[in-house]
Amino acid sequence: MSAQTELVDYDEAVRKYDPVLGIEVHVELGTATKMFDGAPQTFGAAPNTAVTPVSLGLPGALPAVNGKAVEYAVRIGLALNCEIAESCRFARKNYFYPDVPKNFQTSQYDEPIAHDGYLDVELSDGEIFRVQIERAHMEEDAGKNTHVGGSTGRIHGATHSLVDYNRAGIPLVEIVTRPIEGAGERAPEVARAYVNALRDIFRSLGVSEARMERGNVRADVNVSLRANPTDPLGTRTETKNVNSFRSVERAVRYEISRQAGILDEGGSIVQETRHWHEDTGTTSPGRVKSDAEDYRYFPEPDLVPIAPPREWVEEIRASLPELPAVRRRRLQGEWGFSDAEMRDLVNAGAGDLVEATVAAGADPAAARKWWMGELSRTAKNDGVSLEELSVTPAQVAELAALVESGRINDKLAKQVLAGVLAGEGSPEEVVVARGLEVVSDDGALEAAVDEALAANPDVAEKIRGGKVQAAGAIVGAVMKATRGQADAAKVREILMARIG
Repeated sequence: MSAQTELVDYDEAVRKYDPVLGIEVHVELGTATKMFDGAPQTFGAAPNTAVTPVSLGLPGALPAVNGKAVEYAVRIGLALNCEIAESCRFARKNYFYPDVPKNFQTSQYDEPIAHDGYLDVELSDGEIFRVQIERAHMEEDAGKNTHVGGSTGRIHGATHSLVDYNRAGIPLVEIVTRPIEGAGERAPEVARAYVNALRDIFRSLGVSEARMERGNVRADVNVSLRANPTDPLGTRTETKNVNSFRSVERAVRYEISRQAGILDEGGSIVQETRHWHEDTGTTSPGRVKSDAEDYRYFPEPDLVPIAPPREWVEEIRASLPELPAVRRRRLQGEWGFSDAEMRDLVNAGAGDLVEATVAAGADPAAARKWWMGELSRTAKNDGVSLEELSVTPAQVAELAALVESGRINDKLAKQVLAGVLAGEGSPEEVVVARGLEVVSDDGALEAAVDEALAANPDVAEKIRGGKVQAAGAIVGAVMKATRGQADAAKVREILMARIG
């Protein structure tokens, strides 16, 4: 985009052009060792300590396939409704990068382990959008570059670069969609929902921790525009290594607006990779995008083809856990939530938290109330996800039990929750330490009611005159005097007995 090219308003851009997406998602598999050698998988280890001669691409070092990684790849393929290849093989993808010590990546090219699948994703209003999956193939990750001396953390402007090969060789599965057409103005939402659904599936399968903030799941997002849905596909850009759901959605929106601006000016889109900048919500050019022939793929001569036995594949299929979409429908029925309530829960990322809270003994409605109410507001104010809050589902269940038993009311429960979030202990410990238990002692409440009546004789007369609604003022005065700790129902009962 030239310096003079302006972004087109998103709504205008999708009125004028038909967006087409393509999404490549990489997931790091949670195996104990790497894809082709016995080096351990570690996170946060000292640089270049989790390596072997194979990881470093040293001469004479020969690879061996990680069987557990193959099993995980089959599990992913089956969960995505793919066909599992009767035979597949690895290939060498040749290119020079300093974080790929062999100068080629061992991947799969024309013979992936899984192909021709689909995933139905649910959008925010309940609409189901089917994403066609072209392939899911196994490969190894690259190492990690750290560019030092520049202002951006990128290679441009850096004085030198450091390479850590701990990540080199970690097993990956890359899932590649077919062109995602027909999403229209909802293309950014479709992209986000698709990546979110994949993350949930990875976790449910137990094949990866799928922590996007650690790079366990990364998405490369391809975007192209065309004037009409019947036209050939436009030239695409590929925004690399987007690692949050929000960023996936924002990157698609930005690229649609940016490309529309170029096309409006009569320019041409460059087929290139682009970098996503979280701070500015923009992309910038990376390198001109290579096509498959530029990588000079050829079969890996050091690895034999893989032929998953059909009996083994069917055993894996039979062992698959209940997948997230099926589980959500089951839980919705068990909990008695409406479609809208369940969608809100899922969209807020609270589904698993509510499920765990119910498993800890809470009523589903109470669990939903706390996670979607006070805790959601706290997370939003703190700029974190619900999962990052310093409270566990078991603690929320304990809080709900305290309310249910009458020991605290909702107002006091919010104070208890604040104490838990502040690290003051469990709900029970906070109640005791802060003295927040509801006052239900008849003597104390009778004294508080008498004091409130004496201070408000006009209100007392109104109640005696039949204006029962005026009792709220006396109840409110008692609640204020007891710092919200009085049992409101018992206060009203005592009050009416006094007036009568």
